[in-house]
Amino acid sequence: MRHEAAPRSCVALYWDFENLHAALVDERAGEGAYAKPDARFRVQEPLVDVAAIVAFAAGLGPLAINRAYANWQYLGRYRDALLQGAIDLVQMFPPGAAAKNGADIRLCLDALEDATRLGHVGTVVVVGGDSDFMPLSHKLKAAGVTLVGIGARANTNRHWAASCHEFRYYETLATARAADDADATVSLPSSPLLGSST
Repeated sequence: MRHEAAPRSCVALYWDFENLHAALVDERAGEGAYAKPDARFRVQEPLVDVAAIVAFAAGLGPLAINRAYANWQYLGRYRDALLQGAIDLVQMFPPGAAAKNGADIRLCLDALEDATRLGHVGTVVVVGGDSDFMPLSHKLKAAGVTLVGIGARANTNRHWAASCHEFRYYETLATARAADDADATVSLPSSPLLGSST
């Protein structure tokens, strides 16, 4: 039996994954730390709470698209979280050490094409803090698509955030999920019989 989604009821989630990861690295190691070649072009430790963002986006409606753009050769330690989130990975090989914006451009093209081609996508969620996403914001809003942005507090461009219908800071989503996880943890009362010897 095929389930037909209501018109414009579905959500498309697009990640500028390295943008968010870089912001969290800089938050820990100091501004500009991730941009250094010896830091950027090596295996990265996972910092992004992938599940928190997926849960937020899924709360907006059925997820029709969940796609992330990055140079995945250095982000392999996110493997389990990415698989758990059922994320479609798009490999972006930078043409040079100083190359940037490749993920932004590809993300914008895909998001605009998907939103205008797929009639069931009514909400687009973009994970990234760059002002480069502002033209996408204008086009999506003109097409009648709701735009939600997510970005790290320290590196999100305020004009990009203001151009979205709704904007959430990553830190707020991650903190809320951690609190929910803590609330869900049930501690069993200790039993006087446990560990006792007779």
